[in-house]
Amino acid sequence: MDDLEKAILIIFDESGTVTSVLKSQAVAFCQQIKDNQSICRICIDRLCFSKLVQVQFWCLQCLHEVLRTRYSAMTTEEKNFVRKSVFSMACYETLDSTNSFKVLDGPPYVKNKLAQILVTLIYFEYPSIWSSIFLDFIPNLSKGGVVIDMFCRVLNALDDELISQDYPRTPEEGAVSVKIKDSMRQQCVGQIVHAWYDIVCLYKNSDSVLCAFVLDTMRRYVSWIDIGLIANNTFLPLLFELMLVEGLPDQLRCAASGCVLAVVSKRMDAQAKLTLLQNLQMSRVFGLIAGNGDSEFVSGLASLLTGYASELLDCLKNLKSEDLKQASVDLLNEVLPSVFYIMQNCEIDTTFSIVQFLSGYIATMKTPSPLTESQLFHVGQILEVIRMQIRYDPLYRDNLDLLDKVGKEEEDRMVEHRKDLLVLLRNVGRVAPDVTQIFIRNSLSSAVGSSPDINVEEVEAALSLFYAYGESLSEEAMKMGSGILRELLPMLLSTKFPCHSNRLVALVYLDTITRYMKFVIENNQCIPLVLTAFLDDRGIRHSKAKVSRRASYLFMRVVKLLKSKLVPFIETILQSLNDTVSQFTSMDYASKELSGSEDGSHIFEAIGLLIGMEDVPVEKQSEYLSSLLTPLCQQVEILITSSRVQNSEDLPPKVANIQQIIMAINALSKGFSERLVTASRPAIGLMFKQTLDVLLQILVIFPKVETLRVKVTAFIHRMVETLGSSVFPYLPKAFEQLLAESEPKELVGFLVLLNQLICKFNTSVQDILENVYPVIAGRIFTILPRDAIPFGPGSNTEEIRELQELQRTFYTFLHVMATHDLSSVFLSPKSQVYLDPLMQLLLFTSCNHKDLVVRKACVQIFIRLIKDWCTKPEKVPGFQTFVIEAFATNCCLYSVLDRSFEFRDANTLALLGEIVLAQKVMYENIGNDFLINFVSKGFRAAHCPQDLAEEYCQKLQGNDMRSLKSFYQSLIENLRTQQNGSLVFR
Repeated sequence: MDDLEKAILIIFDESGTVTSVLKSQAVAFCQQIKDNQSICRICIDRLCFSKLVQVQFWCLQCLHEVLRTRYSAMTTEEKNFVRKSVFSMACYETLDSTNSFKVLDGPPYVKNKLAQILVTLIYFEYPSIWSSIFLDFIPNLSKGGVVIDMFCRVLNALDDELISQDYPRTPEEGAVSVKIKDSMRQQCVGQIVHAWYDIVCLYKNSDSVLCAFVLDTMRRYVSWIDIGLIANNTFLPLLFELMLVEGLPDQLRCAASGCVLAVVSKRMDAQAKLTLLQNLQMSRVFGLIAGNGDSEFVSGLASLLTGYASELLDCLKNLKSEDLKQASVDLLNEVLPSVFYIMQNCEIDTTFSIVQFLSGYIATMKTPSPLTESQLFHVGQILEVIRMQIRYDPLYRDNLDLLDKVGKEEEDRMVEHRKDLLVLLRNVGRVAPDVTQIFIRNSLSSAVGSSPDINVEEVEAALSLFYAYGESLSEEAMKMGSGILRELLPMLLSTKFPCHSNRLVALVYLDTITRYMKFVIENNQCIPLVLTAFLDDRGIRHSKAKVSRRASYLFMRVVKLLKSKLVPFIETILQSLNDTVSQFTSMDYASKELSGSEDGSHIFEAIGLLIGMEDVPVEKQSEYLSSLLTPLCQQVEILITSSRVQNSEDLPPKVANIQQIIMAINALSKGFSERLVTASRPAIGLMFKQTLDVLLQILVIFPKVETLRVKVTAFIHRMVETLGSSVFPYLPKAFEQLLAESEPKELVGFLVLLNQLICKFNTSVQDILENVYPVIAGRIFTILPRDAIPFGPGSNTEEIRELQELQRTFYTFLHVMATHDLSSVFLSPKSQVYLDPLMQLLLFTSCNHKDLVVRKACVQIFIRLIKDWCTKPEKVPGFQTFVIEAFATNCCLYSVLDRSFEFRDANTLALLGEIVLAQKVMYENIGNDFLINFVSKGFRAAHCPQDLAEEYCQKLQGNDMRSLKSFYQSLIENLRTQQNGSLVFR
């Protein structure tokens, strides 16, 4: 063993005993050899005598690389030597009489590398230099399996590297591919096909693996060679014989079916394709599909029959002649039973889409004429396929019931998988409504009348079909109980499945009932059944927490729909929910993980909707509400009292418990209107005021607990809507505590609350704002930077996101104040000190902020302030001068001239509209003082031509805002093209 062989062995060593330093040295040494001008001869010499497969592979790999990268630089002699040597290797010949070792005796990966070298030579030399390569190979096939195997590897590599359209190709590779295929068609394809036929005939009983390999190679070539070479009275009988003889190995039978599928899939004219499909007489293999579903052959046959059916469907769509269409239908009717069997029992090739095929078949039925008997039968089969396809795999039953990670993934997969299937169901329902309804009814009846050991997945699928049926019903049909609805819903409402404890079954059961509530509204006799279903262990009392919470949410929706129809049942409902209500606000429940919006609090919202109706007698209403609020408030007071003595271990469960109670009270209050609690039944309002008083104590006792502050703030929001202006006396105490914290997130929440108050009460909250605005302004001007907050890449930190959110919310707050006649708040004695910083901030933002929506809001604030303050006599000393000299020139002119102001953007055009409106408002409120300064200073600095300045003045003084905006945009675009001396426009 010489140094090169040692180095190659070190490179390929995977034992872990070779150091990285030694491996690097070996790589460097081998690279030096590669750079040698005689590398091709060195490699071929090694291939003659070395029996080390690592050395063989390295030499072949090296030859392949040299040919790919240096072919054009090689001499004619070198090319001839390499060509002759590698072809001799491929034909199982020795290169040197002194050594009998042959590369074809090596492992598959060595032979594959040799095949790649030959394909590289074909790329450069066929047909111009080496035109006889394929014809030279064919006589050598008589040497036996080893050369046949190599020939197939070359053809397979040729397909992979150059011909197959499954891989992206460069234009150059595409051109070479076309040239090679054209040359092969003219010169040698016939001989190659004949060789394939002879090999399969000769070896089918003695070497099935070799035959399968040959057929797999042939399959690749069927798509572009003359189809008559295969689809003839010689080759097709052989392929069908291989499929039909049961004693042959699966691998060989499967390879034969793959070749027939390639023939079936050959692209051609629809009429020619139909003739081809008729001649195949495919019906002779239909019976084979019922064999072992796990076998390789049955899997291949399934692909063949589904491909055959797809081609027939395409013929049916594309043929014009009615006779030819009927011929396609006849063949399709023959194969469809087998296709339906495959869909329900076999593993289907990923290239075949069940939904796409069945949707295409259903589309052929959309004709005015009634469906034939065979079509109706096929519709039934399609519905059976849909039911089978939407059924969960029992293997995942426990995972789905617990909804662990595996279960969640399977549920997500099925939700996605079902989308197209349910669209198909709707399409089937349109074509054959009666058959579809009978199928759904039978499925559900079978599930309802099932034995205790019925498959959970069968019940869930039947319920899902009935749920999906509702999507095709109109509102009127839903109310009237059209079709099967009038029969099935009462039956479903009276049913408790043996597998109802399963999460999936329970959820789809409740969702289905909720979907058909419009029928229940019109049929009062169903209301007790609905209430029972939701209130017993099928719903809110279900053993699974996720089902129980979902049931609470859906029950709230049911209550919203039924409303006054439930008044006679209120006592019964409240009694049924008594333990559920107590459980929700217990320490144990509070410690459980909540699931997003379905956190269980909806049961209180449902109760609130029930007892908050004016149909409920006032005495009963007070009694019901008191029985709920009093214990909840007492619970809060007890928890607050016990928390005064701080114990860090006890605090988290207490906080969670208080949080649950606030959520419950908040949800409960949603059922009570402002008119009821403040006008018609003030005693109810008093109860909520007392509750608010209790909950505001939480802010005092837990000033640093963010979750509680958020929940109490949410309750104040609710009380603003419920109590109206009678909430005002409680706000100072609340604001004092909420403003105790100065964190950006806290201030955002507070500003949102103020926005709600302003939007609801307008100027009635002026006194409140005059007290809190100075505090807010002082905090915000301290927190927000005076220049821009970082924006874009690198600024996505938690701290910067919070600052950006605070800034946006603050501008919204200022906008709401300005547009609700509250600009005088900015001028109150306590606020005066913040007026100048506020104006500078608004000016900077209106000119520079990256968010154009924020800039637009700031311009709108200026427009409102100009209307409010630019009066005679001057309401705010210095403001008019500031507007003329700072806002007008910087925002309305210079910021627009900046090339970053992109007119093709919709938000930019909206901002431009506000800027133009601001100019109009300034002219109307300030007059010539604004116009003279804007034109003489601003336009002059921008080197605006005199005629354009004059036209601007005319447009501004007119009444056509659209014309003014259009002119101003063209003016700005004109000015950008000027050479501007003192101004720099980016």
